Amino acid sequence: MREPITSTLLPPGNVPQDASLTLEQKTTFVFVILLFIFLGILIVRCFRILLDPYRSMPTSTWADGLDGLEKGQFDYALA
Repeated sequence: MREPITSTLLPPGNVPQDASLTLEQKTTFVFVILLFIFLGILIVRCFRILLDPYRSMPTSTWADGLDGLEKGQFDYALA
């Protein structure tokens, strides 16, 4: 007959009486879960930017509002 599988985390005889979590442990657990969700959102966002970097860039540039200068011309307007 086979022996029952014993847990390697807890030595036999030292089984905790109260298996429920305290308020501090529950709060920590919820906080860690929220951090993992935030990390997952950031990872997805970074991969989306890496796969299509030009989608997140605006189509206009800073030189669009200048009437007297052509794009790419960097003369001083006030000189």
